[in-house]
Amino acid sequence: MNLLKSLNFRITKRTLLLEAAIIWTFAGGMLLFRGSSMLESSTGFSWLKIIGCICFGLTFFVLIFLKISRKHVLRILNLKGDRHRIYEFFNARSYLMMFGMISLGVFLRKSAIIPIASLSLAYITMGIPLLLSSFRFYYRWFNFQPSVNHLLN
Repeated sequence: MNLLKSLNFRITKRTLLLEAAIIWTFAGGMLLFRGSSMLESSTGFSWLKIIGCICFGLTFFVLIFLKISRKHVLRILNLKGDRHRIYEFFNARSYLMMFGMISLGVFLRKSAIIPIASLSLAYITMGIPLLLSSFRFYYRWFNFQPSVNHLLN
């Protein structure tokens, strides 16, 4: 019963933005850490691969994650009311996508279908746009002004 009460705890939109920023930072940081750890332990490390990861990560950020993070920020800012549940920084579809991506990453790592060296590069490539996207949430949290939310489009 206490779990249900804690899930009903209400926070402001500004706090939701900070919560989202921290979660996106954690996800991106974790992928970068795991990817770099796996890359160190595998053979065939090269700076060319790291530069490739950075280029692909930045491309994903510009082409995909800028839109995704903008959509999430606007969804939070446009929530009706002043206080919201602690889990409303994502919608149901985003939670399903997150669960699917985490499950796929764990499955690929545990099953060894993809060599560790290649998987480490994929982790690094995906960690970069996640981490960079978190800065949008931090920016909106730091500059939050409830009276002008509609102007932040």
